[in-house]
Amino acid sequence: MSLDWIYYAISWILLRWHALWDFIGVPEGRFIGSNWSWILAIVFLVVTVRVILFPVFVKQIKSQRAMQALQPKVKELQDKHKGDRETLQKEMMELYRTEKANPLMGCLPMFLQIPVFLGLFHVLRRLNPDNQGKTLYGWTVEQFESATHASLFTAPLAGKFGSSAQELNALQANGGTVKVIAGILVLIMMATTYLTSRQMILKTGWAEDPQQKMIQRLMLYGIPASLLISGALFPIGVIIYWVTNNLFTLAQQQWVLRKFPPPPMAGKSGSSPARPSGPPAKKPAGGKAPQSPVQPGRSGGLFGRNKPAPEPETPVVDTKALAPKPGAKPVNPKRGGRPASKPKG
Repeated sequence: MSLDWIYYAISWILLRWHALWDFIGVPEGRFIGSNWSWILAIVFLVVTVRVILFPVFVKQIKSQRAMQALQPKVKELQDKHKGDRETLQKEMMELYRTEKANPLMGCLPMFLQIPVFLGLFHVLRRLNPDNQGKTLYGWTVEQFESATHASLFTAPLAGKFGSSAQELNALQANGGTVKVIAGILVLIMMATTYLTSRQMILKTGWAEDPQQKMIQRLMLYGIPASLLISGALFPIGVIIYWVTNNLFTLAQQQWVLRKFPPPPMAGKSGSSPARPSGPPAKKPAGGKAPQSPVQPGRSGGLFGRNKPAPEPETPVVDTKALAPKPGAKPVNPKRGGRPASKPKG
């Protein structure tokens, strides 16, 4: 299957934004070693894609909330079919089908952005002065030459941490500068990728379902760790796209989580689900209440700081110990606890 339609679409959006910034008056030449018209074109390519995918992002949030609401039922199935993994999987798939919940919906926005990422990767990788197909995908020769020499702090947007000496010579770039700029951007890319996943988990809590928890761990640790190696193969322009996309995601998630907070059963303090009618449930030995099957989300911002202080516990007063013993003389509080004197007769 040909991906040319993706390359044409990415090129069209990128060139339209570059033309807009050029029309507004953003200088075409370098300023502080950077060609900002091309950098802003990449940044607003992210904005364009995220605006298009916003309805999908809202569906992702709703799906995650639906999966979270099903955690008590999932816990029941796990206890019921403990040791029978095949039956458990069938029962859980039936539960998801009945409740119209999709466990994979949480990853859908990321999957839909993969073609955009691959398209930009392919387009920027072609930026080489020796390339003969300069007018491919709707580019003009002038646009191609301008993008080829575009840079961020003198590091070409088409350069990457693992660029060979031949590629650097073709781009007329300094190898040390390219490695420093690309290396810093890769670290920022890893950090922002980690924070986007951490932000969501802090607000919604860890899932009890092993499948969902595995996906959460993969998003939180696996993907950022993989970028340490794969990031060396990404052109600087692609890393700019990724970092911008992560920052956009952080802001968008924060807005959605504030506007549509997690449901009460997510374990937030100050809210609890309605109690069913009937006699109260017995507490287990030790006086501890049973734990909720959904692990609570943490409040206090992106890094989990500024946690609310726990409410002070009211001391329990033993009224029996304070009551007067049978036959004891009454105590007069005005005389420092001495027994009251008998009235003179």
